[in-house]
Amino acid sequence: MREVALGQYYPVKSVVHRLDPRIKLIMMVLYIVMIFFITTFIGYGIVLLFLLLTVALSRVPLLKVLKSLKVIIVLVIFTVIMSLLFYNGQAEDLIWSWGIIKIYREGLLNAGRMALRLMFLVLGPTMLTFTTTPVELTDGLESLLKPLSYIKIPVHALAMVMSIALRLIPTLVEETDKISSAQKARCADFESGNVFRRAKAMIPVLIPLFVSSFRRADDLADAMDSRCYRGAKGRTRMKKLKVHIRDFVALFILCVFFFLVLWLRYNYFPAIIDLAAIPWII
Repeated sequence: MREVALGQYYPVKSVVHRLDPRIKLIMMVLYIVMIFFITTFIGYGIVLLFLLLTVALSRVPLLKVLKSLKVIIVLVIFTVIMSLLFYNGQAEDLIWSWGIIKIYREGLLNAGRMALRLMFLVLGPTMLTFTTTPVELTDGLESLLKPLSYIKIPVHALAMVMSIALRLIPTLVEETDKISSAQKARCADFESGNVFRRAKAMIPVLIPLFVSSFRRADDLADAMDSRCYRGAKGRTRMKKLKVHIRDFVALFILCVFFFLVLWLRYNYFPAIIDLAAIPWII
């Protein structure tokens, strides 16, 4: 359970950590949009290159970043199996069959694309939380959504809720690990039996976890009240957000990668390279 990386901040001095949180949030939105424009494995290679560049500049260990994929490994496997089993292709593309189960070449490629898309969708936000503190995320999100406050949308409250939720993820993971260890010391068995028996065995873990979560939320509310927290009205900040040249450079680099993905998507690649002649790329 301690391997969950989403929501954890990795404190280190790097150029990515020093980027303005508003720019990083904008880049995250562009990154997610870019992923949904990808239709070829070359496009995913471009995204992988951008991620590797980001990890190198952030000085976050690559192994620690990859550990964030553990939370979706079951979902990835399930998606791949469904794509393989329920894709109906042409007879000439049939690779393997056994009874009613048939696996086609295009189904295999589609399963690979879906798996890569899910993994990249997790790695991007993970890098955001690794390089940005919850306070910076709150301030950046509130600043970007400030125009919505003119139509009576509680922007500050929404940003604060998101920040607290991100901050509590590692805490809840650690609390779950402690409760599980305590239950195992009382001879609780979470690994044997069928799915329903395992789910029933998790009840002694979930109930104390919920109780602990509500108690922690109540203590946090009391702490905020004791410090005279009254929302965004009259609130000052120790560090004011300011955009620097490095922020525009980072945004420009992402736009270059985005342009390359669009270039591939709409077949603007130079004619000297015949992509259709390479079967695993399409």
